[in-house]
Amino acid sequence: MNIIMKDISKVIKKNIILRNINLNMIGGKIYGLIGTNGSGKTMLMRLLAGLIRPSEGEIIVNGHRVEYGKKLYFDMGVIIEKPEFFNDLTGMENLEMLAKLKGKIGRDEMIDAMNRVQLDPNNEKKVKEYSLGMRQRLGIAQAIMEDPEVLILDEVTNALDEEGIKMVYEVLNEEKRKGKIIIISSHNRIDIDTLCDEIYLVKNQSLQVGDN
Repeated sequence: MNIIMKDISKVIKKNIILRNINLNMIGGKIYGLIGTNGSGKTMLMRLLAGLIRPSEGEIIVNGHRVEYGKKLYFDMGVIIEKPEFFNDLTGMENLEMLAKLKGKIGRDEMIDAMNRVQLDPNNEKKVKEYSLGMRQRLGIAQAIMEDPEVLILDEVTNALDEEGIKMVYEVLNEEKRKGKIIIISSHNRIDIDTLCDEIYLVKNQSLQVGDN
């Protein structure tokens, strides 16, 4: 698996958000994005996820140039900002609704994903009653349940306690061993230093190699 961002820039209403971003990512590695609020980390993740088009440049996946509005050539699991769900459904019911969009997996895979993030698949509690940490766990479950080739996880340990953070580390390292490309951001530098093989600082609209 290989994703290349080549000379990517993003301009919104004449404001330069990102300028000349070049990044080459391969499977079996975790990539960390750091930077202050408003630096462009989330925008970069949206570009990688195909949620928005770059103003300039191209994204190449396994040798194929991404054409927006068409197949992206890879499956991904994504959390951008905070996970959103149907509040009047249970966690499992939410996963079932999301799984119907692609029809790739059955109930067994959903149960496995919930168990991996330490949520009870049989819990009848509605998501509106979930704590922020439980919502984050469910967000990770939906990101991994279809066994995607790429994971893009913004603020991956947001609202999690010590046990939850340990769970995230275990899950991401398991996914890394499967050969996946994993891109994360976190305000907690310990997360970045512990998990990431390569670290990039988003600053002044550009991407710089960080300390790792």
